[in-house]
Amino acid sequence: MVPVLLTFVVVAVLLAGEVLIPPSKAAGIERLVLAVVAIVLLMWWLMYPVLVWRTTVYQVTTKRLRLRDGILTRNGQDIPLSRITDVSFRKGVLDRLLGCGTLVVESAGEHGELTLKAIPHVEQVSALLFQMVEDQRLGDVRPGRPDQGDESLSF
Repeated sequence: MVPVLLTFVVVAVLLAGEVLIPPSKAAGIERLVLAVVAIVLLMWWLMYPVLVWRTTVYQVTTKRLRLRDGILTRNGQDIPLSRITDVSFRKGVLDRLLGCGTLVVESAGEHGELTLKAIPHVEQVSALLFQMVEDQRLGDVRPGRPDQGDESLSF
């Protein structure tokens, strides 16, 4: 939402600048510079969230929750399912309209609470992760369910 609001602000400033630049020989260059700055800002504000979204991966395996993010440098974090103490979610009005939400995972250890934003179908992901944590805690090995290996679900 913030990039869209900033887009309106940049366009409004650009239009005001176009009107307020007095007519002169340098007016064309000033308008061009103003337009280039506006385009660069718009590209940054609109493309940066898309790049962050495209380079962020959350993966739930049968043994751990894996997080990978970063545009230029990659960051990674693995949390064993056995260390997760609580799984919850939050959905605001906009989240409900977009079909996503915020997943909150609490774990024992130094990381504490982990907040994962803009998770599609957050209610189902929360329920699945909670069930996997409980299965891990109880040592649930059912037929057809691998007790070794590391099957995964990415979101």
